[in-house]
Amino acid sequence: MKRFAPLIAAAGAIAMSLPLLSAAPASAAPAPDHSPQKPAWARCSPEQPASYECATIKVPLDYRRPEGRKLDIAISRIKSENPAKRHGVMLLNPGGPGGSGLDLPLMMNEAMPKDVRDQYDLIGFDPRGVGASSPVTCGLSDAEQAFDRPYRPETFPSDVAWARTVAEKCREKSGSVLPYITTRNTARDMDSIRAALGERKISYVGYSYGTYLGAVYTQLFPNRTDRFVLDSGVDPDRVWRGMIQVWATEAEPAFARWTQWTAERAGEYQLGDTPKAVSDTFWALVARAGKDPIVLDGQKITGDDIRTARALFFYPAQAAPVIKLLKDAADGKPTASALPDLKQFSQSARVAGAARSTKAASAFAADPAPDNGTAAFWSVLCGDTGAWPRYAEQYERDAVKDKAKYPLYGDFASNIKPCAFWDRPVESATPMRTKAGVLTVQNEWDSQTPLVSGQDMHRALKGSRMVLAMGGEGHGVYLADATSCANAPVNSYLTTGRLPERDITCQTPPAGSERRAPLTSPVPQRFPVGASRF
Repeated sequence: MKRFAPLIAAAGAIAMSLPLLSAAPASAAPAPDHSPQKPAWARCSPEQPASYECATIKVPLDYRRPEGRKLDIAISRIKSENPAKRHGVMLLNPGGPGGSGLDLPLMMNEAMPKDVRDQYDLIGFDPRGVGASSPVTCGLSDAEQAFDRPYRPETFPSDVAWARTVAEKCREKSGSVLPYITTRNTARDMDSIRAALGERKISYVGYSYGTYLGAVYTQLFPNRTDRFVLDSGVDPDRVWRGMIQVWATEAEPAFARWTQWTAERAGEYQLGDTPKAVSDTFWALVARAGKDPIVLDGQKITGDDIRTARALFFYPAQAAPVIKLLKDAADGKPTASALPDLKQFSQSARVAGAARSTKAASAFAADPAPDNGTAAFWSVLCGDTGAWPRYAEQYERDAVKDKAKYPLYGDFASNIKPCAFWDRPVESATPMRTKAGVLTVQNEWDSQTPLVSGQDMHRALKGSRMVLAMGGEGHGVYLADATSCANAPVNSYLTTGRLPERDITCQTPPAGSERRAPLTSPVPQRFPVGASRF
């Protein structure tokens, strides 16, 4: 479980202009099985179990031109050890966009209960453009990958220049490929994997961004959808600017919860004995650090650095000691403990870290470029939908308004992004119109796909059921938290194929200070639990 949670955590987020490609209407018709292939399975690595096998299949870059240019899709598997109980194959996705999923069979194989595990061949894959699957790059520097940018009138022109530069470099470096690195095409790739495996249907467990990917598959291929678990849901109506902005809106109730929790422990943390007093202490600290950065453990911490770690406040037992440590350092008091790297709670670090995750298998080519995760991330966010504003002035207006309304992260969320200058999408976003008998799973306190997002995904997928873990903290539920009350109903569904008769709301034991927030590993990225972009 210690190996599984971080992977979930990182995998593991989220527009447009020069019209080189005209938008085409979305087609709900399934892509035909184009020349089904038989994968040439081989042991992934001498260091890994012999049962962990890898292969590569070819898929069209553009499914409208199936005989044209091809991409490699790297896949992996661990077969069921009980053929008599085998139900079929289960594809796995850790989140992102940009998260590698090749090593998920190894982790799920260890974490799943045996009665569930016996029923499936576990299938991992790197989505198109990611990792070992024809990886894309924009040639971005580390600085260009950072997108947690606070709004300030004096720096906004440089933010606009950054967004335009990222879009232009992506277009220059990979312009013939990036328009096709989208969720709809990745869902079609999943169906190509199904065909290559000779299966009539697929089952699926997807986390974070993987919930949206799974939802799109149910709409494109409803008759090939078997048992689907969508864990930590992306709201289909918010893709993708709205999913970034929901990080800001939902950080506010999490912050209020933290102030209450901390006030109740005023004797321990000395940050205030009422929620208002704790809040006042926090914002005074942010203001001080904005004028004179706090130096601790060799790090200079600014007020914006503190605000960008908004995900920290979804874990009150961890946030309180961090803020006390910063306040003590600002007050010149001796500090006994080390400051955790606040960047691990920021969005930019999670996205950039996606490409730096360890390769699961040596069966594939060299590591992708350092910006691979970021390039795939923006390709999906900008290529899935044409709903991104095209004018810098709108981003500036929204950033000003949301900084006042959602002071913790509002200006970061609404500030300009590369999608403002991206090429127009090849296809429209996928409408959720077809009934989807899937199981959605959600923690109450999820920093990346907040509760409102998961509830809206459930509502959008007619026929779905939801398991809501009240009190649950963290991004990613099933198998990511061994104590979660959601594990039992998910196991039951995956074992029997029967959805609960009605939605389930259960209570997860409260997290103590010993439970660490799931940080980066893996998400969008590189897997579900708390540190994934999505």
